[in-house]
Parts: sequence; structure tokens; C-alpha cells
Amino acid sequence: MADPAPGALQPLLPADPSTIAGYRLLGRLGAGGMGVVYLGRTGTGELAAVKVTHADQADQPDFRARFRREVEAARRVVSPWAVPVTGADPDAPEPWMATAFVPGPSVGEAVRAHGPLPERSVRILGGAVARALAAVHAAGLVHRDVKPGNVLLAVDGPRLIDFGIARTTGETALTATDVVVGTPGFLAPEQAEARTDAIGPPADVFALGCLLAYAATGRPPFGTGAVDALMYRTVHDEPDLADVPEDLLPLLAACLAKNPTDRPTAEEIADRLTEDTPGAAADWLPAPVVTTIAERSAAMLALPDIDATAPGTDPDAPAKPSRRGFLLLGAGAAVLAAGGGAFALFNRDDGTGADGKHPAPKPRNTWAIGVLADLSGPAREIGRAQERGARLAVERFNAVHKGKPFTLELKVSDDRGQRTGALAAARRLTTDPSVLAVLGPTSDYTGIAALPAFEEADVPLLTTSAGYHLFTLRGDAGGVPNTTVLRAIPQHFIAGVYLAWSATLLPQIRRPGVLQERTDDPYSWQYTSGVRYGFDQAGITPHFRVVPGRAVDYRSIIGEMIDAGIDAYVHNGVRSTAVLAARALKQLGFTGPRFTGQHVFGPEFLKEAGSDAEGWFVCAPVMDPVQRAADPKQKPADRKLTQDFLDAHRKRYGTAPAYYTGESFDVVGMVASWLATSAAKGPLTRKGLWGALRKQKYTGAMGGYQFRENGELKGIGTFLYGVQKGAYKYLGPAPAEPNKRKKA
Repeated sequence: MADPAPGALQPLLPADPSTIAGYRLLGRLGAGGMGVVYLGRTGTGELAAVKVTHADQADQPDFRARFRREVEAARRVVSPWAVPVTGADPDAPEPWMATAFVPGPSVGEAVRAHGPLPERSVRILGGAVARALAAVHAAGLVHRDVKPGNVLLAVDGPRLIDFGIARTTGETALTATDVVVGTPGFLAPEQAEARTDAIGPPADVFALGCLLAYAATGRPPFGTGAVDALMYRTVHDEPDLADVPEDLLPLLAACLAKNPTDRPTAEEIADRLTEDTPGAAADWLPAPVVTTIAERSAAMLALPDIDATAPGTDPDAPAKPSRRGFLLLGAGAAVLAAGGGAFALFNRDDGTGADGKHPAPKPRNTWAIGVLADLSGPAREIGRAQERGARLAVERFNAVHKGKPFTLELKVSDDRGQRTGALAAARRLTTDPSVLAVLGPTSDYTGIAALPAFEEADVPLLTTSAGYHLFTLRGDAGGVPNTTVLRAIPQHFIAGVYLAWSATLLPQIRRPGVLQERTDDPYSWQYTSGVRYGFDQAGITPHFRVVPGRAVDYRSIIGEMIDAGIDAYVHNGVRSTAVLAARALKQLGFTGPRFTGQHVFGPEFLKEAGSDAEGWFVCAPVMDPVQRAADPKQKPADRKLTQDFLDAHRKRYGTAPAYYTGESFDVVGMVASWLATSAAKGPLTRKGLWGALRKQKYTGAMGGYQFRENGELKGIGTFLYGVQKGAYKYLGPAPAEPNKRKKA
């Protein structure tokens, strides 16, 4: 369930209650599979985070026992640095619990938005959270989920929240053996290995060490990425404590000891972090964080007044808002109308409006496809290519279908490549009732941040560049099948398999060296896992090397790999480190083939690596439309479609299309084609659109598109390029199977 951290307050949905047990609900703070966290206010004006579980959860075996335990655990903790419980009812049809509301960001929000905290802030943070944990442990409890999202920042100090998985020391009755409880990357080795009997207060101390390392450096000490990778590193690897202030290093290293008995207690940590607590002053936090707290506090003051209720009236009846509330929430109410009620008006087929009496509005004659892209951030070249491809597809549709039932528009939202603004950028599209589907995102992590907006609004999201596995594997991870994303490229793991199989086309390769560098850890981990599988299928045993993202001495790193006898090099990392690797390989006189994948591909690699890029092979999920149009193996009709696309792009933009333009043109064209067919059968609607698009078998300018049951692309979708004379030469699709080696 979502943590009751404040974040950006979202409007209530039409299905949400207006009050719960005397709390007037003002908006949503978060939502998850377990339920919803609302911002509520009592009749005396006190704000609270009200956590309400779904009724179907309450009917599950042992749920009420777990919820009751959470309430009891939170009430037993008495500390100025832990958020207190202000009310609860575990026996309600939908059990709820209210805690004091803190109008500040979590540690995770603050670090993501403003960077690592200065040393004094980290010391005060650590001392206060350690005192909160000492109170937790004194109550006979273990928190078990100390992480950046569960510590809120206030002007007078931090607050520990969310006792949802806290348990009494030694208790195992409601926790199954071999079940990992906690947040990967912020849990102790004994938790990662599900050694239930070994989980005690030292596990919280380990998590506190992870939290403080993250606050001081801006990155988790065991990296990010796939859950199994995080678990393995937590148990076996040393933490990454580079950039931790020198005075804090010994304490954090002790907190992160693998053996629980070697860790200090929470009380000892509080004593060693002797920095005075901030009291009422705000100077313990950097100015940008204080500004965030002030802005959120001001927003709370602007919330609507509690309206007086006359005796005998229904407290849940809609209250007439004050002018102050109307000014604040009017836009939110309009958004809700656009996202829900107004959208329904255009899809009624009984000739009446929402009240069932007055005439319904005329059917909409203009619909839209959205583009959520990075148009001004680090991936702006790809984002702009995607926007151009989508625009050409919409213009082509309107030209071909002129005078038909509707006109198509393109609506674009720039997420700037930033996770923090991605959700808001997505909602600018999903709350627009004219938008039926969206092309995007450009990047993996902005997409993950934006995904809730598409799930809430039931708007299909089609991506031509995001290969992160959790877009379509959420069902495997959490039991909820993907019905939102259609991925028009392979996920990174599959791309890694095809990368390895491409390398096997060269029969001389027997001992490839595979480098996993951790600048973008989830990407490199998934690629490395796929490469490992691909080479294994070919009967090849690579030499693996893993290096931190901040590594720059690639001459030494690759020199060691060459000394180990590698005859080929595979780089699983980002462009900047591939440039370092290319230079080192050239300097060391390595003549074997070199391979890399999607996050290196593009013109910037050629510019930055220069002649050192010569001879590299790069696998990418896109084709060069110019080279495709010149392919003699293409059918004449397909070649004409590609050439028409090229001509339209040159006419509109004066240049040949960049990579990712053609695939975006095709995906939007696929959606537009289905809409044209569907419009002849009845009113258009978002409902069921993902499923209908998933079943499409579409041929576009860049090839064919089909999708699996889970929204993944069918087929290879990976293409091989060689760098020759400073340019990419298209070599064809990646092989569909490995070239196997005979075992000695």
C-alpha cells in the first residue's frame, strides 16, 4: 500500500467518500494495491493522513490481524521523531488508520529533486531516526522497512512513518518462512535471505545505514536494478560508500556490517551522532528543501474550510465550497470532469446527457493521440524524433481520411527526461478526454514514474524506446497483469540475448569479455543477464567484469580483461563509458570485435568516440529508414510505404528522419488505422482499446508489429549495425538463434 507521504495532493475521485469517521477528506496522497491514503481534516481543523484499505483486502485471511497489529505497533511507539496514530478502526468494513500529517517531502523526494544532503543534515537525520528506532525497539518491535520513502522531512526534524510491516521481536506467526519482507536495496542481509528468526533490531540499523548513505550520496549503497541483483549484492557485496563524508564513514560501515552482531544499536548511533536536534529551526535542511516544505504548508493553508453541518443533515452530502476552496480546487474538479464524467457524456448512446433528461452533446468529431516525450532533456534527440514521427502519422491519417467521421489531433507533453515531473506531464494527457492513446515514454525511468496516470485513466501507452522490464512484467512481480503498455521494442533482457547471438555470427569468438558498468544499473543488469543467457545457449563461457558507474580508468579495467584471455568485448553500459572503453581498447591494441547495445547507439557515440568507434558492432531496436528503403529484399509495396514516409519527412522537415522517427510513425499509424475502422462501428472509447490494439497485426514503413498476451513485441525487433568510416552501416536483423559452438 502507498506510504502516507504527502507528495502532490491529487483530487478525490468520484468514487471516493467525502468523509471517514469524522475526517473530512480533502484529496488523495497516494494509492496502491492495498488501498488509498487520503488527506483528511477533523472538525477542529487538524490534518491527518488517513490510510483506508480496500474491502476485498479486508476479506482476506489474516488481513485484519495484520492491520490490527500495524495499529497497535504504531501506538506503542512514543517518540518525537515518529509520526503518532490519531485514530483507527481495524474492524470497519474498510479498515482505516489516521496518523498526524507532515507537510514535507520524504528523504527520497528531497534527494531526487535537490541532490544529496550536506553532512550536517545527514547527521541530524541519522540522530533523529536512530532515536525513533530506539523507541521502536524499546516497544519490543522491529520496523523492517526503514527507507527514504518512510522518513519525512519537517522544519523541526525528520519523522519516521509507516509501521505496516513492523512486528514484535521474535514473532513469526503472521510472517511466512522464506518470504522477503521490506524494500530491496534498503534491507539487511538476513532479510534478503528471508532468515525470519534472525530479523531483529540490527536489521533496522542496517537499513538506517543504507538510508544515510543514500542521503549523503544520492544513490543506494547496493545500487539499483532487478530485485534478485539487489538481494545478491546486499548479501555478498561491499556497500558503495564513495562520496560519504569522511567523518561518517566508520559509523555507516559499522551499520552495514553483514553480521548483525557487529552493528551498533540505535541508541549507540544516536549517541555517536551528537549534532544537536534542530528544535524549531529550519536551518538543518538545505534551502531548496525548506522551500518545498513551505510551499506544501502554504498549500495546506489554502485547502477549503470545513463547512458547518446543521443538525439532521447528511454529513456526506456535497457541501457548498468556500471561495478560497473553489479557487484552489476548481481546476482539480475540472480535471476530474474531463477525465471521468465529461468523457462519459460523449459515449452515451441513449440520446440523453448525464442527467438522463436533457439532450446529450453531439458525438465528438475530433480525437487525439498524445505524445509523452523528453523534448528538452538528456534524451531530447530521441524524443523529438518520436514527436516528428507521430506528427507525420497524424497528418497522413487526416489527409487520407479527409471528410470521414473524425479528425485526428496530436497533443504533446514534455516530461523533460525528469522522473519528478513525469507523472504530472502524463496527467496533462490522460486527463484530457479527447486523448485515446499515447506514444511514449522516451526513457525507462520517466515512464515508470508516469505509469500510474495511464493505469488510472485506462489509456494505452505505446513505447518505441523504453525497454525496462517492469513496464510489462508488473504482473509477474505483483500479481496484476499488464493491460496498459504495448512495447514496440524488445525489453532489455531480450535485447541482450540478441546482442549475444549477434556476436556468435563471428565464428572466431570463443572467450568474449562482458563488462557490466553500473551508471544505469537496471539497464546494464538486464542486458548482462540477457547476454549471459544468449552466450550460454551458444555454448560459450564469457569472462564477466562488473565496475561502478563512476569508474574512469578503463585502460586498467580492460587491460585486466585482455590479460584474462578475452577475444571479443561486450559493453553493457551507457554511451559515456563506452567511449572510455573504445579509447582504452584502441590504446591497448585490442583487435577483437566489440559489441554494445541500445543506450550507446546513436550519432553522439560516433562524435564522442571518433575513430575509436571504428569497427564496433551496435545492436539497436530501430532501423535506418534510408537504408531500409534501399533494401532490395523488400517487397515493392513495403518499399513504397517506406519511401513515402521518407518523402513526407523531407518535405515537412527538410532532412532525412532520425532514428526512432520511423517506428513512432508506424505505432501512431497503427493506432490511427484501428480508430478509423472502429469509428465505423460505433462511438470511440478508451475502454478495451489496449486489448484491441494488442491483437493488431500491422505492417508499417519500418516493418511489421504484433504483440504477445502481456503486451510485449513478437519477433526479434533488434537490428545490427557496424561502424564503418564514421557512420553506422545497417547489417540486418539480429539472428533468431545462436550460432552454437562445439564443445571441446
